[in-house]
Amino acid sequence: MADRLDFDGVVLDIEGTICPISFVKDVLFPYALTSLDTLLTTSWTSPTFAPYRDAFPPQYRTDPSTFRAHVHDLVARDVKIAYLKNLQGHLWLSGYESGLLTCPLFPDVLPALKHWHASGIPIVIYSSGSVAAQKLLFQYTNGEGEDKDLRGLVGGWFDTVNAGLKGERGSYGRIVEGMNEVRKEKGEKEIEIARWLFCSDRVEEVDAAREAGIQAVVVVREGNKPLSESEKERLILIERFDQIRGGKAI
Repeated sequence: MADRLDFDGVVLDIEGTICPISFVKDVLFPYALTSLDTLLTTSWTSPTFAPYRDAFPPQYRTDPSTFRAHVHDLVARDVKIAYLKNLQGHLWLSGYESGLLTCPLFPDVLPALKHWHASGIPIVIYSSGSVAAQKLLFQYTNGEGEDKDLRGLVGGWFDTVNAGLKGERGSYGRIVEGMNEVRKEKGEKEIEIARWLFCSDRVEEVDAAREAGIQAVVVVREGNKPLSESEKERLILIERFDQIRGGKAI
């Protein structure tokens, strides 16, 4: 069924879609927690840290110990909340800049991004991670030379703050509206919602996108959550982006 897809714009999830879930769970999250301990010791009252600290609810920023416990609890429960995601992006910055962190894109991702970009298909990133964290991830990939920083290939960045929760269909409508506003400002033709394609490893997100009127596929990668037989039957599945054909796609 994937070869029948015909689209003019593509919206991509990150974790489990363009890079392994393990990079986020086993590398990024632990790095942020380790860095947090140093930050709380050296910069609790720093003006640079203040915006991230003060975004947390008052009861959790009374002292470094309380703050730390709350962060660890949120991460353990995989809570996707804006103030945590913004803090994580801040903590990851030094790791990316030092070379300790590099995003391991799946091999099929870079060719697909280049193809879509060259074909005039706008590429949009939509993740529960903050927009700032998304841009860091695309700036420091495992590509070589000019292919390391891929931010120039992306035409739009959305998270739970500027779009909404990923399991809600209204979020996908806001993404399309936001992208069409940008296109209008540039004098480009709007892309109707049915001409967008969303790619994610999460069934609930794919369902929400479909309810909004967007075409959507489930990306099956090693390490992703297994799909039930009924999910496999009713949804379009791909294992690589080069399986998406039809229309302007690869």
